[in-house]
Amino acid sequence: MSNQLNKKYGLFMAICTVVGTVIGSGVFFKAEKILTETGGNLPVGILAWFIGGLIMVSCAYAFSILATRHEKVSGVVDYAEATLGKKYAYFMGWFLALFYYPTLISVLAWVSSRYLCVLIGWEITGPQCMTISGVVLIVVFMMNALAPVIAGKFQVSTTIIKLIPLFLMAIGGTIKGLSNGLLIENFTTVVNSDVSMASGLFKAVVATAFAYEGWIVATTINAELKDAKKNLPRALVIGTLVIVAVYIVYYIGLAGGITNEQMMQGGEKGARIAFSAVFSNFAGTLLFVFVVISCLGTLNGLTLGGARAIHAIASRNMGPCPNIFKQVDPATNMPGNSSLFGLLISALWLLFFYGSQLDSPAWFGFFSYDSSELPIITTYGMYIPIFVSMMVKEKGLGIWKGKIAPILAILGSIFMIVAAVFAHGVYPYLEAKANGEFSLPVLFYLITYAVIMLIGWYFMKNRTKSKGKKK
Repeated sequence: MSNQLNKKYGLFMAICTVVGTVIGSGVFFKAEKILTETGGNLPVGILAWFIGGLIMVSCAYAFSILATRHEKVSGVVDYAEATLGKKYAYFMGWFLALFYYPTLISVLAWVSSRYLCVLIGWEITGPQCMTISGVVLIVVFMMNALAPVIAGKFQVSTTIIKLIPLFLMAIGGTIKGLSNGLLIENFTTVVNSDVSMASGLFKAVVATAFAYEGWIVATTINAELKDAKKNLPRALVIGTLVIVAVYIVYYIGLAGGITNEQMMQGGEKGARIAFSAVFSNFAGTLLFVFVVISCLGTLNGLTLGGARAIHAIASRNMGPCPNIFKQVDPATNMPGNSSLFGLLISALWLLFFYGSQLDSPAWFGFFSYDSSELPIITTYGMYIPIFVSMMVKEKGLGIWKGKIAPILAILGSIFMIVAAVFAHGVYPYLEAKANGEFSLPVLFYLITYAVIMLIGWYFMKNRTKSKGKKK
């Protein structure tokens, strides 16, 4: 078997990977949560979308600068190696393979199934939904591992399809809301005035992290992207700017369809109720089919990265069984063993997500944290040393690209970390304490993170020892 990946994707595919992986589930999945976290304060919700988008764009732009200089196997792991060395690159790759991709993929498998169940009328936490989640997970991984070209075409198609309901709601909802006065009412009415602006904004920004995440997946295909040093930076910048604009106009459009209170009470059905209110029941149901398709497109985009994650480590002869995981199937030009590994880890995280977030009582006690948000925030923490080193090591970039751009990315990353500490640490602790209970999910998440990284250190140490013996 070969260990090399061929150049098979173009600029449009890269842009579709950015847009298609980010837009899909989060904008539907988190829309009502952001409104709930802000107490139904629409302007604060829009501000949260803007801040989250600004942070995404600043980080993507900083990585786009690195992309013009470094091209190897897997984007962000390459940049970590170029700026901080092989060991940091290994731990970044290990985190992506064991934590970041599989946690998000597992949540996306459930979210895709959740909206299908809403459409059919089944319970979103019932056995039907979880069975569909497992089947969807297997099918999408199989498609990426065995038919990567089809997976690429599926990504492009779903990207185009998913923009249809978003643009229609943005236009139709805004026009209807302005004509009947509902949009103005939602902008000027706060449902729950007890929620402070500061706490609501912090929680809402953290919620947008899930909706905005996925753009980094585009960097995983740089070894398979034609003229990657030009096309990848273009894809990152163009794609992220499009996403921010689409999210904000869609969110405003939703406010023209139903009241803030109805959206908050609707839960997982909130988006469908809004679509039906603006476009009639039939048209609303039809557009909701597009929502399901768009969620599957997001899942496919993340799987594109997850299937290659452990390969990025193995290609550097690091981690467990590198000779196995760095193999590339000559028939499909895909790392099949890496794909299978990604599927197994994602299945385990799907089990965790169900037991910690969907079943009651939670299976894992204090360790029942939100795996859809905290791993994302961790990536921002791991980006910071890369951006700092970029300012020191990358010469000849000028003041804007070499200093200001990474500083903005660092500030955005720090903001996300602080917001996450408040949203998943301070506020849950204070709320639980007021009820005579204890809750500190961010602490138990960090314990899990530390254990997984120690396992990674064990494999790296063993690998280093085995190299020494061979010599």
